[in-house]
Amino acid sequence: MIFRQLFDQVSGTYTYLLASRRGGEAMIIDPVIEKVDRYLQLIKELDLRLVNAVDTHLHADHVTGLGALRDRTHCITVMGEQSQVDVVSLRVAEGDKLTVEGIALDVLYTPGHTDDSYSFLMGDRVFTGDTLLIRGTGRTDFQNGDPRAQYDSIFGKLLRLPEETLVYPAHDYKGESVSTIGEEKRFNPRLQVKSIDEYVELMNNLKLPNPKMMDVAVPANLHVGLHQEEIARRGWALSAAEAMPLVGKSDVTFIDLRETHEREKYGQIPGSLHAPYPDLAENTRPGGVLHALAQATGKRMLFYCAFGERSAMAVQAAQDTGIKSATHIEGGLDAWKKASGPVER
Repeated sequence: MIFRQLFDQVSGTYTYLLASRRGGEAMIIDPVIEKVDRYLQLIKELDLRLVNAVDTHLHADHVTGLGALRDRTHCITVMGEQSQVDVVSLRVAEGDKLTVEGIALDVLYTPGHTDDSYSFLMGDRVFTGDTLLIRGTGRTDFQNGDPRAQYDSIFGKLLRLPEETLVYPAHDYKGESVSTIGEEKRFNPRLQVKSIDEYVELMNNLKLPNPKMMDVAVPANLHVGLHQEEIARRGWALSAAEAMPLVGKSDVTFIDLRETHEREKYGQIPGSLHAPYPDLAENTRPGGVLHALAQATGKRMLFYCAFGERSAMAVQAAQDTGIKSATHIEGGLDAWKKASGPVER
């Protein structure tokens, strides 16, 4: 397995690059925008293809690299389902699995630092974001933080993992790079409390200054910028209401770009062809399934995904390879359901 822990000294942020092998698919967790060139150079050197870029939560101390990585690699951007960040194309929930070739992460909802905080468990290690730090815990006094929720996340989920589980946080300010669940149980001063009320009292009286970047990072991270806006300007987008009358039409093919587990969990537009986004380049190039279908039938290609980000990128890719009938549903299945569009399972 390829595992790299990368550090941004300015914000104290750890970023993690994961892959099962050289030449394979990769995932990156908690990227920082200033380090994107560095990440891409390393990805190139290791002959990897970035598939997923993940943020554990809405960061207040640095601007995320999700948007830049999406624009430069066409990767899928991932956060928890509570996230209000507009760049996210895949939202995960407790119990989901996040996978790339040869690697699977169990998704744990661990709110408290923020209401959209998640941790990701991969075998012998857990990526805890700012929920559980090395000899500390993430503050709970802004961004809908809640010390009671954090207590439940830490004591009810993370500390129940095997004691030898490696702890990799999103930040550290003292030069520590890794710990274990057992170490944190014994030596983390904030975890030596006898009750939830004692923990709440401790967290409510930290009296910490706001992060220096908070007023810049939070608005920037909420509005990284929707790829969909440019696609709409080019006339390649339909609203859910405009797309609904096209269901069942012989000259239109609805193409679902989501993963199989998303289709099983949330349903699909009736009659959709399943063509997962990670296979897009292969499917849209000359000789690919979608390219051949468009050329042979002349059908209109109507892409959709969960929230419209993947499908917007798919439209651009399809247009670039000569599929001029490619359009997408703005806002994805989320907008479709809000407009009361039909869904089958």
